[in-house]
Amino acid sequence: MDWDPGSFTMKRKLGHRRQGSIDLLETIGVVNENGNEISSVPPVQSHLTFDFVLVAKISEEEENNQCVRKQKAFIAALKGKNLKVHRFRDDDKVFYCIRAPERVFETYRYLLKVSDACNWSCEQQGTIPQSTRIRIVDFILHHTCIDSEGVSEYLPDLMKKNVFETHFCLHEKREQKELKQSWARWSACFRGQPITNVRNYLGEKVALYFLWLGWYTFLLIPASVIGLIVFLYGLAFYKTSPLIQEVCQSNVIMCPLCDISCKVWELSDTCMYAKVSLLFDNEGTVAFAMFMAVWATVFLEFWKRHRSSYVCAWKVFDWCEEEEELILEIVNNARCEPKMHIHSYLRSTIVMVLATLMMLIIIGLTHALVVFRVIATVLLAENSSWPVITDNSQTVALMLGAVLHYITITVMTRVNCTVSMKLSEIENKHSHSAIERSFTVKMFIFQFFTMFSSLMYTAFFLGRINGHPGGYTRLSGIWRLEECHPSGCLTDLFIQMSIIMVLKQTFNNIFEYAGPWFRRWLNRKKTQKLRRRCLKCYKKECMSAKEGSELCENCKLEDLHRNYGLINTDSFSLFNEFLEMVMQFSFTTIFVAAFPLAPLLALLNNIIEIRLDAIKMVSLERRLVPKKANNIGVWTEVLEAISVLAVIANGLVIGISSDFIPRLVYKYYYGPCANGSDTGIDCMVGYINNTLSIANISDKRVSEDFTQNQMVTYSGIHVTHCSYRDYRSNEDYTLTNQFWVILAARLIFIIMFEHVVVIFKCVASWFVPTSPLDVRNERLYDKLRRLKEELRVQRAQHDTLTKLNENGNVKRTSKQKKTNKLNSM
Repeated sequence: MDWDPGSFTMKRKLGHRRQGSIDLLETIGVVNENGNEISSVPPVQSHLTFDFVLVAKISEEEENNQCVRKQKAFIAALKGKNLKVHRFRDDDKVFYCIRAPERVFETYRYLLKVSDACNWSCEQQGTIPQSTRIRIVDFILHHTCIDSEGVSEYLPDLMKKNVFETHFCLHEKREQKELKQSWARWSACFRGQPITNVRNYLGEKVALYFLWLGWYTFLLIPASVIGLIVFLYGLAFYKTSPLIQEVCQSNVIMCPLCDISCKVWELSDTCMYAKVSLLFDNEGTVAFAMFMAVWATVFLEFWKRHRSSYVCAWKVFDWCEEEEELILEIVNNARCEPKMHIHSYLRSTIVMVLATLMMLIIIGLTHALVVFRVIATVLLAENSSWPVITDNSQTVALMLGAVLHYITITVMTRVNCTVSMKLSEIENKHSHSAIERSFTVKMFIFQFFTMFSSLMYTAFFLGRINGHPGGYTRLSGIWRLEECHPSGCLTDLFIQMSIIMVLKQTFNNIFEYAGPWFRRWLNRKKTQKLRRRCLKCYKKECMSAKEGSELCENCKLEDLHRNYGLINTDSFSLFNEFLEMVMQFSFTTIFVAAFPLAPLLALLNNIIEIRLDAIKMVSLERRLVPKKANNIGVWTEVLEAISVLAVIANGLVIGISSDFIPRLVYKYYYGPCANGSDTGIDCMVGYINNTLSIANISDKRVSEDFTQNQMVTYSGIHVTHCSYRDYRSNEDYTLTNQFWVILAARLIFIIMFEHVVVIFKCVASWFVPTSPLDVRNERLYDKLRRLKEELRVQRAQHDTLTKLNENGNVKRTSKQKKTNKLNSM
């Protein structure tokens, strides 16, 4: 094949042009790069302070104690690695400010160049930016140890023993101010995000989180609009629906919902409940559930494209976290030994058993919530002095159960985090990235079961295992299980989901912002004295310091106090944000058939969440250690698993929880329009009565469940029979043929729904390539350029050696001639 110079020129131009995916994101307002080409190298500005800071508390009487000796030993170990440590003392605190020499970064740059996967990272193309300096020094700090009575103690161990109080990297005032003006403020809620500036300051990992969150928020707009249309569709037709009219105008007497205190009641008393049920349980729900399943796939596939464009522009497409850890190990200790991959079947078995036990405990909490709701229903019906609560005891108990579920989620989040970390430690993974993946998977599984176990009970078991008059299922032989409303069980699922989602988003945002803001307000008063002491220098010199200049000692101390007073951050800070959003994504896609307004609530929350997280990271929290990444890690696989679960869950919700299938069966097989006959009557007339069975009080088994007082209506009329929701014979209470027909139809629908949606998902996944052509061409151009550069350097070295050899041969020949001439004489 002949080489085409024109083709290469075209590719070269493509390599220097910004990718179309980034242009699209800027056009729709997800990012705001000001139309500029994205630089692969973060801007380098001469740092005015330090790379990292260690803080210790000390008093005069503690000068010679063990903590101080360990502090000095650790600082000496750092100096042994050629790190420069400056000591600042202020009252009861000591600040150890650390700077790394250029030699450390030169070693890092060289190792990047000769590595397999990181050999075209941006750091080896020029001066090391401050974000990379911080990351390298942070690694050195956490991998430096001292010997204490034969035991190696690292920085986390020393902090547990109060040798050091905390450690952090410093905010850079100029970059911090720029991000506040363009991004980290409430007035920028509807502006695109400067993702590249975020990456330059907080690292690729944080930047990819905000890019993902921005794209997710944007795609929630069409989902919210369609979900709102489905809701309005139900709102527009519920007044004229024969189902609503049948409930509201019914004279049917229903069986008591609980023992002793509950009486028979009229179906028409629940007219409002039936109207609410139809808002979310209508024909549009099926189409919306299918749309959301395909939406999840489209969202993920386009996210992969946008990620590819950015990581390619940042020159980290082929970057490997594990290989970078090896490089940092060598930078920290040139004589280090590799951490070998090991696997222990015993450890894996222990982890599996403990994880299973933890999930059983979480499921046990779900059973406790069910027991609470059952008992609360009885107690509210028997003891409440308010008629409204007495008449709606089951709904009130459901709402109280949802609030208790939210409290359980809040408490168990901390428990799940601790258990997940302990299990990851037992596995003894060989690298930080492997530990992070293991921890993320375990934490998500535990949190998923915590949040969705109760919802699964409501969706798939509520009203289906409670029995019937004369054969009720009871807890401990005392309390009857809950029943569904004659209009269906979907409303119970909607109430529980809406309460949990609203409470979780509202309180999380309030506490997430109010706590750090209040603490910053208190700490500002503490640093006010330092600001007054150096007002002139603070205003004129230190705020507008030129490259290479140094802050005065007092301003350095003020800057240390300003950063020290912010909220502490760690490796879990970004993880918590990801977990919160991924769980919200689960709420938005799983069981969305029961809650079409979930995408709208998520959209409103995320508009606030983006700026809230930005303000926290830039203004309220200590600077996160900038981490390098080329994707969002194992979260991608978690999101794909959620999208698959969404198909299964929504198919089961529509097929089992919803009345969609029973209505179709009634319409075409049992209703007025059965067998295609046109009677001029609405096809759904009589549906509610068709779903009810009758229990006669004369039956001995029924009389054991209901007392005579319970069979008296509130108007004082004695009844001899009552109705309940089920397809059972009125004589022997066996299941009717219609029940089995509906069950078969449900199973057929679930299979067809899931297969059809999976096909659509596969087509959507195939139709949207993971990497745009611009990215492929860019990578091809970069690889070709790097190979040519390597070849040029190799040839230059070869030419130099050749010239040296030639010069040496010439000198040797001349010397030989002189020797021969002398010998001949």
